[in-house]
Formats: sequence, structure tokens, C-alpha cells
Amino acid sequence: MFALTAESNHAAVQGRAEPVYARALVTFDLAGFLAPFVIYAAVLALHLLLPARRVEGYVRDAEGVPLRYRLNGPQVLFASVFVWVLVGWLEWLPFDWLYHHRWASLAGACAIGLGFSAWIVARGPSTGKSLAAEFYLGRLDNPQFFDRRVDAKMFLYLIGAVMLELNVLSFAAHHFAAVDAPSAGVALYVALLSFFVCDYLSFERVHLYTYDLFAERVGFKLGWGCLTFYPYFYCVGLWAVADEPAPETGVWRLWLAGLVFITGWCCARGANMQKFYFKLDPKRMFLGLIRPKVISDGERSLLCSGFWGVARHINYLGEILMATGTVLALGHLGDPWPWLYPLYYVALLVPRERDDDRRCARKYGALWTRYCERVRYRIIPGVY
Repeated sequence: MFALTAESNHAAVQGRAEPVYARALVTFDLAGFLAPFVIYAAVLALHLLLPARRVEGYVRDAEGVPLRYRLNGPQVLFASVFVWVLVGWLEWLPFDWLYHHRWASLAGACAIGLGFSAWIVARGPSTGKSLAAEFYLGRLDNPQFFDRRVDAKMFLYLIGAVMLELNVLSFAAHHFAAVDAPSAGVALYVALLSFFVCDYLSFERVHLYTYDLFAERVGFKLGWGCLTFYPYFYCVGLWAVADEPAPETGVWRLWLAGLVFITGWCCARGANMQKFYFKLDPKRMFLGLIRPKVISDGERSLLCSGFWGVARHINYLGEILMATGTVLALGHLGDPWPWLYPLYYVALLVPRERDDDRRCARKYGALWTRYCERVRYRIIPGVY
């Protein structure tokens, strides 16, 4: 984020008696700091201008009417990547520009995340909790802006996904340009994370039925998380090894990485899709194979077949496995930094599962107890 000028560096090399710090001119990487401001504003413009489908979600407003959403994530992602590639192809900026300005860009994204969190919390009425708890968790449930054309939650995830993809592409471009023996694992890593981003945005409507949308508020956790943490931390593995040559491991590692990732994707996407279709049509067979079985108290029903009969949150296991697959793809298994990504999921999802368990116990009462007796395992079948 800060750098010594060429003059001060030269003085250090020449070994002048005058202390380097006395003549050093510290320059602020303003371009890198402002990059997320420009990119996030461009993503907002694309979201508002590009065609979008309007759909109803699971969440309802105070009058009981389902909230409506404008969804165009894949179009925004494609347009953003196209513009970024065009800028590099025209040589206006190098393809790895974001890598060289990553620390200043992270600082800019952090400033945006903090500013947005303070602004969105200040807009809502107090929930009765402490100010610190309200700042972290938020006050508003489902804020929408621009005449309801922009839903805060969905747009935050969209921004995070686009910025993550641009960072991944830029970091990978640096690796292949700077390393004499580039790694095929980096190419696989880019493919896996890009698939992760595209998959999420392609199934935006499904995520309207997930925990994030109906159970969480918009505060620091979601605002700073999507604007700063999500697009910069999720690629921590490539950030850490972008300057490293290919590791000395066999091609078996790439196959294993792909297998672990795809297994995780099947668990996460399969579980989310089964629940989505069940909420739309409780009698519909999932994939034409899995017949819906439920536990009911006569008024409410809980799905207990297919993915949801194996573990209560097998989709969380899927997220952890996908993150582990990206670490295996990079291949630097002794480096602790890439492992922070799957460990983060463990730290996030285990407490979330406990929180969701308490929420469901309050909501469903004895019915939830019966479900837990039927589906014993929380996340990992046969283990936990």
C-alpha cells in the first residue's frame, strides 16, 4: 500500500551516510486503494442496466407478501470479466494489475465495507441489543434500494463474487507471467474457484431460500464480509503461492483435488436444490429419483429423505470439501496459508449449524426433536 520512491531506494543501494528514512518519500498507492470503489460502482451500474429476471423469494415483508428480486448475476459476471479482459488486451492495464496492487485494493475494500456497515446499521431502528452486537449482526432484515431494483443481500453477494473472480484471474495471470515453471495446479485452482462463482450466480434463485436470506440481518458480518472478506480471503491460497513454482507432486493430486471438489459440490448443490424444489412443490420427486419423505405434525413438515436424510446440514460438509479441493489443487500442502480457506468454513459453519439448530427447535418444537432422532448426524454422516 505504501512504497519508497526510486530515489530513496537508490540512496540505500549507494550506501549514503544520510539515513534513508530522512530522505524517503512515502507514496500512497491511491490507484490500488480506489480500484474497489471503481469496480463496485461498475458492478452496481451493470446490475441496474443489464436485463434481469424478476422472481419471488421465500422471505416475506411485514404484510406477508413475498419479496421480489431482480436477478442477473451471470450477466453481470460475464460483462465484468469481459471488460477486465478487454482492458488487459488493449494494454491499458496489465492482466495482473490487481495482484500488484492487492494490499492497497484490500485496504480500499475494507474502507468500503466499514463505511457500508456503519451506514446500513444507522438506517435501522434499534433491536434492543448492544450497539456492538447491532453493528456486527445488523438491524435491517432485507433492505432494498433503487425502487426495490437492488436487494442489499443479493447485491452484496454479487459484488463479492465478481471481485473474487477478478482477483483470481489477476493473481493467476501473475503466476503464469512471473514463474519459470508455472503450476498446472494453479490452472485447476482457477477453474474450480471460477466454477464455484459461476455456480453460485447461476443458481441465485435457489439461494433466496437459504439461511443467509431468511435468518440473517445486514450489518458488519454480511456487509464487510461480502465487500472485503469474501473477495480477498477466499483466494488466500493463490495469494500465498502466486510466486511459487509448481510443487513436486504427481498428477494424482490434481485428480484427487477434482474428486474432492466435485463430491463437495454434489453435497452442497444437491442439498440446496432438493430443499428448493421441496418448498416449491412438496410432492415433487428430486431428480426423478428421490421421493420426498417428511416428518409432520399435521401443519408443518420437515424433509427427511435424500440429502436431508443423511445429515441435517450435509450442504455444509459440501462447502468444506470444495474449499479443501482448491487447496489440494495448489499442491503446497505444507504451506499453512491455503488451508485457512477450508478452516474458515469449519469455523463459520459449525457455529452456524448450532445456531440454526436452536432456531429450528424454537420454531418447530417437538417436531424438530423427532427430526433430530430420525436424522442423527449434524454435518458429517457417521461422524458428527
